Amino acid sequence: MKAANAEFKILFARKRTKKPQTTLLFLVTGTAVCAVFSAFQGFQQAASLPWAQPVLGTRSATIIELGKFKFKDLNKNGHLDAYEDWRLPAEARAQDLLARMTVEDKVGFMLISSTRLQNDWTFEAPKSKAPITSEFNEEDLVTGTNMFTRKQLPVPIMNAAGTTKAVSQFHLRHFILRANVSACMTAEWANRLQALCESQPLGIPAIIASNPRNHITAAAAVGTSVGTTAFSQWPGELGLSAMRDLKLTREFADIARQEWAATGLRKGYMYMADLATEPRWQRVEGTFGENAEWVAQMMTQIILGFQGPTLGPSSVALTTKHFPGGGAGQGGQDPHFDWGKKEVFPGGMLSNNLLPFKAAIKAGTSAIMPYYSMPIGTKYEQIAYAYNKGVIQDLLRQELRFKGIINSDTGPIEMMPWGAEELSITQRYHRALQVGVNLFSGTADPAELLKTIKAYPADLALVEDSVRRLLLEKFALGLFENPYVNEAAAEQIVNNATFKARAAVALRKSIVLLRNETKTLPLKAKTKVYFESYQKPNSPASGASTIYSAKDVQYPVEFVATPEEADVVLLWLKPRGQSLFASDGSPLHLSLSKNAVEVEYVKALLAKKPTILAINYSNPWVTDEVYNPASIGNCKGIVATFGTTPEALLDIVTGRFKPTGKMPFSTPVSEEAAQKQLEDVPGYKEPAGYALFNYDEGLSY
Repeated sequence: MKAANAEFKILFARKRTKKPQTTLLFLVTGTAVCAVFSAFQGFQQAASLPWAQPVLGTRSATIIELGKFKFKDLNKNGHLDAYEDWRLPAEARAQDLLARMTVEDKVGFMLISSTRLQNDWTFEAPKSKAPITSEFNEEDLVTGTNMFTRKQLPVPIMNAAGTTKAVSQFHLRHFILRANVSACMTAEWANRLQALCESQPLGIPAIIASNPRNHITAAAAVGTSVGTTAFSQWPGELGLSAMRDLKLTREFADIARQEWAATGLRKGYMYMADLATEPRWQRVEGTFGENAEWVAQMMTQIILGFQGPTLGPSSVALTTKHFPGGGAGQGGQDPHFDWGKKEVFPGGMLSNNLLPFKAAIKAGTSAIMPYYSMPIGTKYEQIAYAYNKGVIQDLLRQELRFKGIINSDTGPIEMMPWGAEELSITQRYHRALQVGVNLFSGTADPAELLKTIKAYPADLALVEDSVRRLLLEKFALGLFENPYVNEAAAEQIVNNATFKARAAVALRKSIVLLRNETKTLPLKAKTKVYFESYQKPNSPASGASTIYSAKDVQYPVEFVATPEEADVVLLWLKPRGQSLFASDGSPLHLSLSKNAVEVEYVKALLAKKPTILAINYSNPWVTDEVYNPASIGNCKGIVATFGTTPEALLDIVTGRFKPTGKMPFSTPVSEEAAQKQLEDVPGYKEPAGYALFNYDEGLSY
């Protein structure tokens, strides 16, 4: 810069309500300006003037004017401070703000807690019948039993504080919203939260995270997926994978990004880069399947769709999970529980798990979440990943060169400290800080982390490094300039007609045709069809579930009320395994009879008429109890779904939409095969004869 050794006169005016305009004069040496900019990796871009004025959103902060530019006076001191100056590199802004924060500010900044709307009883029994509103739930710290270990422990899992207390006393600025409400209400609540944060001494905005909200899923639960929401509804993650369409996957992510950003949700606790190598695992439905190379491609498109090439003011930052892959739990058990804490690698394929994470890092994922598991049979210490120096520091930071945020899963300190059970809470925090965790999920109360800093003063440097990383994310997202959203526009953007139409295509492309005996499909015109959607509780009773009749949609076939009237039976089975959070450590099975399907009822239907079996695969179910390839009988076709609609299924079987989907995993030929497979080995690498339906299998018309 030619003026590097010259003095710049920076003139700016700050307008105050009911007070005369004040002009402030600052002298800043060109050398100092250059030093600030050169500290930033993108100096050349930053130095290319002029800057573009961003839109500023304020509720209580006054506006500082500097020539033609405007800035928010977030700390209300009447001066333009470096962290308020959007022209400066994010690193310089973060360092300036970090120096202004108290220890309490910094410690609170390292916690991400669930938060609630008024009358939202997500974590406890309803205390009133009043409707949920966008007001804050102002109860104090919500405690309770640990849903994972069923023990009453001193610090509960997934607690939440009253919102005002969380912001003003605990200094929290990271929140997880689990409530399922309208787009407008979500936006209203988000704006209230941001206004509260802006009113605090430093005016630091909040970031609001959520689990997935755009998928049809059989296993919606706190901590995994919000389920059916106001947002556009797409296939489950397995269904997105089954489409074999990376362009449409990218389009999905971009549409979801627009919906999330419109409502103030700017951080996704998603997606799972874990591999579905263990078919019994209760979280298979949240994966993109068993093939690491394909999952890596899916992760790339998902991250680019949500975040863009780099984080910016229109991005939703993603937290890729669960490093280094959680799909190889011993016996399929999950590490939310003591009986599932071991992740095993009998096939020696830990490196295979890493491929999707490498892709996510290359695509720029903002954060990575380690799982609760402790590795068995590897070179790494047998301690949970959040405490595992070899896995986090040596592998993730050094070998894979991940520079972003390491976000613990919910509760590894208080609830799931596998391998660190003998350590005190203070010692656990200390170890996790030393390993490199930057954001702790699951508690709203910073007292224990503060205690740790007092016990280990050198850890303050680690806290400050974490806060710096977290601030960089917020600056990149533009939250310091404008964290607010247009509440009315949110309703117009979320699930609009264009988004619905694209989701409808995806729902159809996600369906896989596996068998089509005697070319029964597509069904011929005027065929009489009995269509039953079969979904039972865990203790099924005899009789039909939902009998479908297409009243609002004209199909070339005729729907009838009983199997006896039909030419063809279309039976859509929706097996349901034991809920993840109802796990009791008992062995996991994949046969239909063990997963809420009354096999005798299905056999009786098959005996009556030619039947098309549609099966919703939230796991790789074993179907040998009702389908034998050596003796197909009346089973004339098999269709796989992964979270879709009756209309999409009917479009496939009637030929309105040709099936193009491919299986995202292999399905075991028998229960015995499922029990003998190796947890870390994908089905297509298991010995010959393992699979009934193979990975990447799928027919068309």
